[in-house]
Amino acid sequence: MSSPVSPSSSLPPLTWLRAFEASARHLSFTRAAGELNLTQSAISQHVRSLETFLGRELFIRKTRALELSEAGANYTPIVREAFDLIAAGTQAFTGGDQGRHLVLQCNMAFSVFWLSPACPVCTKSSPGWY
Repeated sequence: MSSPVSPSSSLPPLTWLRAFEASARHLSFTRAAGELNLTQSAISQHVRSLETFLGRELFIRKTRALELSEAGANYTPIVREAFDLIAAGTQAFTGGDQGRHLVLQCNMAFSVFWLSPACPVCTKSSPGWY
């Protein structure tokens, strides 16, 4: 499968995007660093590299404070949606909910007269089975 544009030339590194998303969520390079098990300096450098790549400042840096710029506020939901999509796709691909769903096929009489009345019993013995 080929793409019209090489991903390496059009996309920033994932580490830069992770650093940006965590920093935007926490409004802190220090807290983002703690979450990602990196140093505050590494997070700051990743974000700075992303800003250079994009040609826009994503944060307004103040003494002991961090705010999203207009560009950062616009970019944050795009990055979050992309991470959510990757997570959902990975879960679907790997069968992340495997073993947690039960599908029963039975005739109407059995479902009405036995299965439905038994559901409260099943719920009590196996919470979260439905």
